[in-house]
Amino acid sequence: MKNFLSLIIFLNFLNFTKAQVTTPQTYIAYQTYDSLTIDGKADENEWSKVPFTSRFIDIEGDKIPPYSTKVKMLYDQKYFYFYAELEEQHIWANLYQRDTVIFYNNDFEIFIDPTGDTHNYYEFEINALNTVWDLLITKPYREPAPIIDSWDIQGLKSAVQINGTLNDGTDLDKSWSVEIAIPWQVLEEAAATKGVPTEQFWRVNFSRVNWDYELTDGKYNRKKDENGNYLPEYNWVWSPQGVINMHEPEKWGYVYFSPKYAGQNDTFEIPKTEEIKWYLYKLYRDINSKKINLDKLSQNPKDYEMLWEEKTLVPRVEKHWAGYNIIIENPNGKEDFVIQQDGKFLSISK
Repeated sequence: MKNFLSLIIFLNFLNFTKAQVTTPQTYIAYQTYDSLTIDGKADENEWSKVPFTSRFIDIEGDKIPPYSTKVKMLYDQKYFYFYAELEEQHIWANLYQRDTVIFYNNDFEIFIDPTGDTHNYYEFEINALNTVWDLLITKPYREPAPIIDSWDIQGLKSAVQINGTLNDGTDLDKSWSVEIAIPWQVLEEAAATKGVPTEQFWRVNFSRVNWDYELTDGKYNRKKDENGNYLPEYNWVWSPQGVINMHEPEKWGYVYFSPKYAGQNDTFEIPKTEEIKWYLYKLYRDINSKKINLDKLSQNPKDYEMLWEEKTLVPRVEKHWAGYNIIIENPNGKEDFVIQQDGKFLSISK
């Protein structure tokens, strides 16, 4: 009977976590000895010492895009560096104004959540003209909150290289690459600690938006259907979201900032306690989408227990004047893991 009950708990856990799709991707960011010249080429020796991420896949996690996209990362005491290569046969862009909606062009995007609580995270977009859109998002779009569109990355460095010809519809191109340096002095504004986060991990993801195109009088534009509506874009990402929505930060990848330098070896594994966090977010999303009734969860918490490391963890609901908290005790420490009613994650010492 005991084994049967354990099986039921495990199957229940699988059912509630299926939207996680897969374990998020991981990457180890190493330090660089030398300053990097931001020219879009990544021809410094330091870049050759570190690997690319895995190739991007469709945002929902199933389809393999026709064009490869991959990223490298490095850091020093001033900057967090990114280098991305994007295969593309038709490289075009027509947005020149900073902070316009860059994903109306084919673009490359960076998302950074320093604290991993899904609030106060950064979004950065760049097109093949090196036009950027940078913004601070106080809460994911699933929660009503202001978006700080006028926020700018002070001291940003970015550059684009075109392996082909930009905005020329008469030939086929090969790829474009972007190189980016974001100062820690800016990133630390939404971080838990000041300075370089060595021996810590941040939640990071990357997205590439690609559009079907049409040529009108030799100029590229997004393709429209017979009714004059733009065809939907393609969304290709590093760590799959499982849904067409980049703004579920709990599903982003993990970037660990190694104290070692490029060319050395380090290891990183996602802490097992992150699985409890993923589960809490699944409960939160299901409450928001009305797949779960909050009162039922509150009254019958054992119906929503999870099996973790051969332990049975039971969520607890606290209702208060502003909403609710869902709490699971961390069995490995003197703390509670908490999801608030607005989706913010907290780790509270007892």
